Amino acid sequence: MNIVFACSEVSPFARTGGLADVCSSLPAALAELGHNLTIIAPAYRQVFQAGYPVEETGVKINVPVGDRLVEGEIWKSTHPYTGVALYFVRQDKYFDRPQLYTENGCDYDDNCERFIFFCRAVMETIGALNLKPDILHSNDWQTGLVPAYQDILYKDKSGFQQIATVHSIHNLAYQGIFWHWDMPLTGIGWEYFTFDKMEFYGRLNLMKTGVMFAKGVTTVSPRYALEIQSSAFGCGMESVMQYRSPMLRGILNGVCTKEWNPATDLHIAEQYDEKSVFERKPFCKRDLQERLGLTVQENTPLVGVVSRFAYQKGIDLIAEILPLWVEKHGVQFVFLGTGEPHLEQQILELAQRYPENVAARIEFSDDWSHKIEAGSDIFLMPSRFEPCGLNQMYSQIYGTVPVVHDTGGLADTVVNLGDETQDNGTATGFSFFADNVHDLNTTLWRTLNTYWNRKDVWRQLMLNGMRQNWSWSKSAVQYIRFYEKLIVH
Repeated sequence: MNIVFACSEVSPFARTGGLADVCSSLPAALAELGHNLTIIAPAYRQVFQAGYPVEETGVKINVPVGDRLVEGEIWKSTHPYTGVALYFVRQDKYFDRPQLYTENGCDYDDNCERFIFFCRAVMETIGALNLKPDILHSNDWQTGLVPAYQDILYKDKSGFQQIATVHSIHNLAYQGIFWHWDMPLTGIGWEYFTFDKMEFYGRLNLMKTGVMFAKGVTTVSPRYALEIQSSAFGCGMESVMQYRSPMLRGILNGVCTKEWNPATDLHIAEQYDEKSVFERKPFCKRDLQERLGLTVQENTPLVGVVSRFAYQKGIDLIAEILPLWVEKHGVQFVFLGTGEPHLEQQILELAQRYPENVAARIEFSDDWSHKIEAGSDIFLMPSRFEPCGLNQMYSQIYGTVPVVHDTGGLADTVVNLGDETQDNGTATGFSFFADNVHDLNTTLWRTLNTYWNRKDVWRQLMLNGMRQNWSWSKSAVQYIRFYEKLIVH
């Protein structure tokens, strides 16, 4: 079947988080099953700075935005890791900016207009390139208007009649909520600004729009599919999720094992596999310590954190407990990411206070992500909620033991070490069950006690993690079955 992915970011061209990784690796996995895949994304400034070939097609589109026509250019590339076709919609007024969605910690004022343009441009690109998809798969709020445009404005046009839409929720906390006077920019009539379609407490909600108009809805782990139907995790949309539950599927994200594989990884100091991990992984740790100016000590536990710096991710919890573990036990911490300015500043101040034990890079970097996953002993992920998460899977692939909050996809992918899971050989990490400092501290102590005093158990945890299959193969088959159900019905 022909499948078009509409997404606001895609690795390695433009990325702020896991959404870009999924929109890169899932299409590749579907293509490997014999389907025809195309990705459409915005042509941000970052796309042209990423270092990969991007070429003009010469095709221009006129995109309605309110009562105006805004011209867009279609550029093309091929994914460097997977070979999947990519088309980028260029409109420099909207996308030639320092960041994708925010600047100096504040959202761009015209984000609604920017992604109204992009969603409508996706539809115009499909027509201009004669793509004729069977499945049009949109992702998160930035592409939430795509299913609505298909259902309201395009379904009777040539090349669009056969399309079934799917909308994926990667993080329900980010819904794309804007004031109601942005509604005319969409080109969709006010009759659709109702509680059962696009309206949300008097405002325009783009995530809700995607969920309500798509033929099928997915989210990124089975646990999260259940959680978002509750008031605790539904972010005000739990009733919407309950309503759509017959066509809501939780399908666990996978990992691109061509990119994330310590046996072939060119980013890391020493390549290794399950047979050589205990011999060679220490070289990656030493390299990381040296590069970041940390005290080089093989037996000092090194904790990695690669994350968006946000309250959701529990970065404040890490910052609160860190001085204790550094001052009393000499533990080292490495941070990579960007996010809320006050959290960035807090982590930088800790790095300045403990230069031999704490390092922080306030940036997004694939290179450093790989180095941290390979060089760390422990990966810390205390997210208050986590739709899926990818780094806990990357960590296991690299023999780095994850410590996670038992929520969402973290609960689906990390098996907590306990008496039963140790005896049956299924444990892959450590979990805590309440998102507070006490439970995080207790679990980190349990983790480090195992690292220091139960070497045989620690090594088994590393091997168990490396033996897991986190590739997209299983999940991609689930997506295809879901797609086929939507096309049939």
